[in-house]
This record gives sequence, structure tokens and C-alpha cells, in this order.
Amino acid sequence: MAVPVVDPSLNPSSVEADAVVADPPRRARRRPARADVLAIGAYVLLGVLVCLNYWGDVEHRVSSHLPTDHSWFEWLFAHGAYSVQHLENPLFTTRQNAPDGVNMMANTSLLGVTLPLAPLTLLFGPQVMYALYLGAALSATAATSYWVLSRHLVRSRAAAFVGGAFLGFAPGIVHHANGQPNFVSNFLLPLIVARVLRLGEPGRWRRNGLALGLLVAYQIFINEEMLLLTALACLVVVVAYAVQRPRATRERAGSFVAALGLGGGLALLLTAYPIWFQFNGPQSYRGLQGGVFHNWGEDLVAFVTFARDTIAGDEAVEKTIGLTEQNTWFGWPLVLVALAALVLLVRRSVPARILAVLVVVFTIASIGPVVRFNGAETDIDGPWAYVPDDLPLVEMMMPTRLSLVVVAAVGVLLALAWDTLAGAGRPPVPAPRSGADDGGDDADGETAARDTRRRVLRLAGLVAIAAAVVPLIPRPLPAERIDPPPHFITAGGWRPYVPEGRTLVPVPIPSNVHGLHTLRWSALTGQEFPVPGGYFIGPNERGEGVFGAPNRPTSTLIYSTMDANEVPEITEENRRQAVDDLRFWRASVVVLGAGPREAVLRDLMAELLGPPQRVDDVWIWDVRDRV
Repeated sequence: MAVPVVDPSLNPSSVEADAVVADPPRRARRRPARADVLAIGAYVLLGVLVCLNYWGDVEHRVSSHLPTDHSWFEWLFAHGAYSVQHLENPLFTTRQNAPDGVNMMANTSLLGVTLPLAPLTLLFGPQVMYALYLGAALSATAATSYWVLSRHLVRSRAAAFVGGAFLGFAPGIVHHANGQPNFVSNFLLPLIVARVLRLGEPGRWRRNGLALGLLVAYQIFINEEMLLLTALACLVVVVAYAVQRPRATRERAGSFVAALGLGGGLALLLTAYPIWFQFNGPQSYRGLQGGVFHNWGEDLVAFVTFARDTIAGDEAVEKTIGLTEQNTWFGWPLVLVALAALVLLVRRSVPARILAVLVVVFTIASIGPVVRFNGAETDIDGPWAYVPDDLPLVEMMMPTRLSLVVVAAVGVLLALAWDTLAGAGRPPVPAPRSGADDGGDDADGETAARDTRRRVLRLAGLVAIAAAVVPLIPRPLPAERIDPPPHFITAGGWRPYVPEGRTLVPVPIPSNVHGLHTLRWSALTGQEFPVPGGYFIGPNERGEGVFGAPNRPTSTLIYSTMDANEVPEITEENRRQAVDDLRFWRASVVVLGAGPREAVLRDLMAELLGPPQRVDDVWIWDVRDRV
């Protein structure tokens, strides 16, 4: 998540607070302080709490909110391990959607995580690695946010802790943890932002540029969408600072541009081939069919609503305004506190003014093409109504996710407000008076009264922040049980039936709607056999991105039979198409395991391919001699 960072030597309550490009303070301490260790330890405990329902039965639990995405990311961990183990190109795979394969750079592949963690995946399996990494990513994002805030913005470690906790575990971030670990893998973004805002340091443009280039290159292999949002946020921050501090901007512009050019050039050099492969390699695509995400804007009521996965949240509200993503479900107390903090700080603090610009710009941008209010579309056009659906890159963006920059701005604002309340400390002791002063007692009394009022106001402000944040403490993510793969699959009973170069066809064939459990067969066996279909984005016949493989006659027949729970009349044409499809998939065996539609699917496949064999705990059709 984008974290706007400001002058490291800044006192946020100073009227002339400067920002963005000043030199960092020199700290004698090289090791983390006890407060740092405690903060990071608390973040780790929060990460464990969020994933608690998985750890109760980690091998048989998936997200009950997004089970398909959960299974996809388990498959990604298996893909990283398979690529390392077999020294295969991780940018492409034919272990899913055989024989066409999947362009992994054109999908959310998380290669920057799955490849270095491959040894652990091989050791523990993808289910354990999914749950372990999910909690670790949340905690790591909070930790790097805390580190940046405490070193570059605020003096109070408590303020940095509050800001870091929100940036790592904000309701919108935890909501994405329901099956989308790529959107909680934001631990590099605070470091990227901090480095961007130090690019103007005189004499350090090479070091800053190189560091930025390496960070950006690595983030491309974690989540390009969050990197894009961070870049947009940094652009707004730099422009807002330049408008307010033109002289300082001119003085440091040369170093800033030189470092930015070096960093951009290095990042491009390191990622040029993967990015080319993403847009021009096999199974690449241009945009998404119908601009499926382009209309997903934020509902205005969502901002004052408590998210489902918080202790104050309620699942019922999802039926009205929770139709997309819960990115900005702050709850009304936090909205009031954030607005009050902006009003009180914006006149005295450059960082607060920059945060206000971020909040306004990205709140408006997240509305989408139509203004939504309490689950209903109004007649008011949103900003995206004037953006062409087919504009390159923009066509892939989901407007509501622009509000994640607002989430980041609010997190930084909480740290800034807490630090301002706590930073002044005790008032200075007045100098001793010489001689008699009849008005001394009255003056001392007025000073004491002022100090008392100041302390009360500070305490009230801190209590207000705590009261706004406590209801947002996350609850364990909802999880549901899923049956393990058949013993025939996990024990390797399939091996005699699948020679090299052939595929195992699970029934139902994996897709983004059907076949969730059969996609896991591939993941939980280390992708030892390729499967047709799958859950991914690939090109249709016009080169547009679509979810899953284009349906063939047999897969369509399987899905319609499952939906109707009844076998239709099967013709000779259906049987001929089944053989043609199996030949296209290079099938050697068709496998049907236990499931809610097992009986009707067995009857269907028997009509198409003849009587099955019962082997171990599955039904199989050995088709090696037929295709």
C-alpha cells in the first residue's frame, strides 16, 4: 500500500513543517529498540489471529469467501516449487490449461514470493505455505510501515505502531486476505515510497536510484497493480509538495530526476523480458472482455460502514453494499476522527496537507463511472464515466481499488495525529522569578490551567483515535472445510495411466466456476501431471482476456449437467466431440472422484466413453488407446 512519507527530521506540529526531500536524521542506535521488537511481535500475533481458522485444520480449509482464489494461490505456491525443482521457465506453464498453457506474467503469479519460498513449499506443502505466508505478509507490511513511519515521519513509537497496524491490517487489506494474498503483500511499498521521497538528497542520487530500481523490479514480481497505485500516489505527493515548496523543489530537482532516471532504467533493465513476455508471450492477451472490472466503483456509504471481518462488522451489510470489495469500510468513528485530524492539522503541517490531497483525489477517483449510494446506482456520473473503457492499462483497472491509496493516507494520518498529540510532552518549566511580583500567582495559575486543559485535550484526542481504531481489530478469516484429493491421486495411483506428454483429465474439468476441488489435485500433488482447463486469465479467439480456458463441447456439457443435476440425451455427435476434445487435451485417463455431483457425472461420462473402472477410490476411463 502506498505510504506517503515526509521529512525525516520533521516535527509534524511545526507550522513550517517541511517534507519529502530532506535528509534523514542520524541515529546512533543501530539495533532495533525494545519498542520496535514489541511492535513487530504484536504484528506477528495479529497475523496469527487473522489466519487462526486455517491453522485449526490447515490441510482441509479454504477461504469461505473466495475459495477459488484460495485454491489458485495454493496452486501458485506449487508452481513456484515445481519451476525451481525442475528448472523450468516460471513465466509460463503447461501444468494447467494443457496443452495451451498459462502465461504466468499475464496473471497474478506472485513469483517474487513463490520462487524464493520453493524449498519451504516442497518441505511443508502448498496448504501450509499459503496460511503461513498470508499471516507473514500482513505482519511484514505492518512492520515495514512502522519502520518507515518511526524513522521518517513521527517521533513517537506508539504513533508509528498505530499507523503501522492500520497499514498492515486495515479492513480493506484484511478483506483481500480472503483468498488474495497478493493484495496483502505490501511490505515493499513503504520502502519504495520512502526511497522515492529521498531521491532529491544531494550527493546520494546514485545510491537512492539503485535502491529504488531494485525495489521496484522486485515488486513487479509480487503485485504490479499495487505498484501502479503506489506510483500514482507518489506522483500526487511530489506534485503537491512542489506546489507548496517550489524553492526547495527547484533546489533538489536535479538530484531527484537523476536518481529517478537511474532507478527507472535499472528496473526496466531487470524486468524488460518478463514485461515483454507478459504482453507478447504465448497466451498473452489485450484487456479484459467487456471491461469486466471497469465499472466496479466504491459505494459512498461504504466509507462509514464497518467491514465484515472486523470485531464491529456484520455479514448482513454485504447484501446491500458489499457487492464488490470492502476496500474503504472504515466505520463512521474513524471517518469522523480522520476528518477532525485533517481539519486541525492541515493549516500547520505540510504532510497533513499532502495527505488531504491524497484523500480527496483518490476518493473521487475510486467512485467509478456511476455514483453508488447504499447499494443503489444514482443518476450522477462518476469520474470514470469520462474514461474510455478500452484505454490501454486503464481498461484493466478497478476503480474501487484506487481507494487503497486512501487507506494508506488514513494510516499515515493516524500516526501523524497521534504523534502531534503526544509529541509536545510536558510544558517547559517557567524560569524562577527574581524579586516580588504581585501578579506571579495569577500568572502561574493561568499557566497551570492552560496546561491542564492541554493535557485533557491531548488525552481526549488519543482516546478518540483509540476508540475509532479498536472496532477495526480483525477477526479470524472465515474458512470452510474442503475434502482432500482422492487417495488415487495423492498416493500416485494415476502414474501408470499418465505417460510423459499426456494429461490427466479430472471431472469436472477445472474452471473459475466449477472444479474447485479438481484444481487442487494438481496443486497438492506438486503439479506432477498436467490438467486441461483451470482458473486463470487467458486470451479468447479475439485476443481479449477471459477467465479460464475457452469451453470445448465436452466441458460445456459437463458443466451444464452439473448445473441441472440431470444427464441430457447423449447423441453420437456428443460422443464424437468427446473423443475430439480428449485428443485436443492429449488425455490418457479421465478421473472422477467423490463429490456432490458424482453420480450424475459418472452416468454422463459413461454415456460418452463407456463403462468406467473402479480403481481405489475413483472412477476412471483409460483412453490411451482411443485418442
